[in-house]
Amino acid sequence: MTTTGSSSDMRQRVGASRRWVVKVGSSLVTNDGRGLDHARIADWVAQIAALAGQGYQIVVVSSGAVAEGLVRLGWQRRPDTLNGLQAAASVGQMGLVEAYEREFQRHGLRTAQVLLTHEEVADRRRYLNARGTLLTLLDLGVIPVVNENDVVATEEIRLGDNDTLAALTVNLVDADLLVILTDQAGMFDADPRGNSNASLIDTQRADDPALLPMAGGGSGALGRGGMRTKVQAAQQAARSGAHTLIADGRSPAVLGRIAAGESLGTLLTAGERKLAARKRWIAGHRQTRGCVHVDAGAARVLRQSGRSLLPIGITRVEGDFRRGDIVVCTDPEGRDIARGMANYDAPEVARLAGRPSESIIDILGYAGDPEFLHRDNLVLI
Repeated sequence: MTTTGSSSDMRQRVGASRRWVVKVGSSLVTNDGRGLDHARIADWVAQIAALAGQGYQIVVVSSGAVAEGLVRLGWQRRPDTLNGLQAAASVGQMGLVEAYEREFQRHGLRTAQVLLTHEEVADRRRYLNARGTLLTLLDLGVIPVVNENDVVATEEIRLGDNDTLAALTVNLVDADLLVILTDQAGMFDADPRGNSNASLIDTQRADDPALLPMAGGGSGALGRGGMRTKVQAAQQAARSGAHTLIADGRSPAVLGRIAAGESLGTLLTAGERKLAARKRWIAGHRQTRGCVHVDAGAARVLRQSGRSLLPIGITRVEGDFRRGDIVVCTDPEGRDIARGMANYDAPEVARLAGRPSESIIDILGYAGDPEFLHRDNLVLI
């Protein structure tokens, strides 16, 4: 399955792009459950160092902290409790960071550890600060190694998997390409483990609605993600104008071959349009503060033209959000269709629901914005 146009030309352009986020999954970083696979880490680092020498700027998003912690603690399975996961992460993070630092030092490159939670991207000021730090590191020639801050994250703010974290990092640094290294050859149109007729998808639009139904489930005991999270990450990266390439991290010289434009793995391409900076920030939110249900007319207007959401189109309000919080819009069938920045607190919206904007001053006693979600602060999902 390929998109229209020349896949070879597209891959040449993608390989020539200069700012990449490279995500390495737990199944690759760990040595069959026996701690970190230092030989593989050394190989990827050597490939990244070679690209850095050619002028590429690369951010590494690496799984493996929890998996390494399990081995160091002698635990046979991933804990079910958040505190257990945090304990494993805090122990394993030491080994993970030390492994990357040692290998990059062999190539004369400096590294920086960057730990993120959803709060860093949910709060506009923290988002801009994290962005500024990462961009400065890249300008200094430093290789940032990013991971979720499992040690302090609470269940409500967890990013959930490093595929999502990688897509958010793409957003933060305006990357051109997200490379997701996994233990599969790429994405197939069916599960190759149970379907001998499954075919590898070569090139496809990231926003193709047929992709998610093809995606499978989780990736095993050590990882949190699966092909579905990789497709969702590609869709999120595409909103920032970045392409995504899902490839087998065990393939020899995989990163250099991608840079050379070789047809490896599955390329999920971004569309023509790139969201504005504020909309990319909104699109990056995986946690929202509330939900507004809209009628069929409002849902149609949002989907077809991305226009502002007026109070008259709202039928029901959920959550205790405040002005400036990010909320999700749900259509009459219960499908999430948009995400945006609220202009009113939840109790105010509940009073305004179904009423024309001209009545806002009479209902609230002041003349606020005519829109609940302005189109400049709203993205379709």
